[in-house]
Amino acid sequence: MRPDPGSPLAAAAARRHELTRSRAIQALRELDRAGAPVTFASVATAAGTSRSWLYTQPDIRDQVQRLRRTRDPAGAIPASQRATDASLHARLTAALQRNQQLTDENTRLRRQLARALGDQRSSRTQSGNDPAP
Repeated sequence: MRPDPGSPLAAAAARRHELTRSRAIQALRELDRAGAPVTFASVATAAGTSRSWLYTQPDIRDQVQRLRRTRDPAGAIPASQRATDASLHARLTAALQRNQQLTDENTRLRRQLARALGDQRSSRTQSGNDPAP
């Protein structure tokens, strides 16, 4: 038989549930911020809960699984050191500009080389030293 939803027992159970959820979410954030491996066991230990309880909470379970998928446990990067979308965009823009500069320089140098080789060949043919028959 379930207690009456308005009873003090039900209210205490609801408070305990919310307190446990907040501890689990806080533990998850702290592990992520520190760059520590995020697993059900590590979250349960940090929050003082059981792993089985974490599995019954869909939002917490999804967040743990998402963090596990996006991280390489050997090279976990703390949240404060991760690149933002804006910085990645800026780096990409700079790399594309540098690539265009190098392409332009390469084209210019190829033209210079072609002219120099053409001048060299014409000077050889004018002097009669052209090795080509």
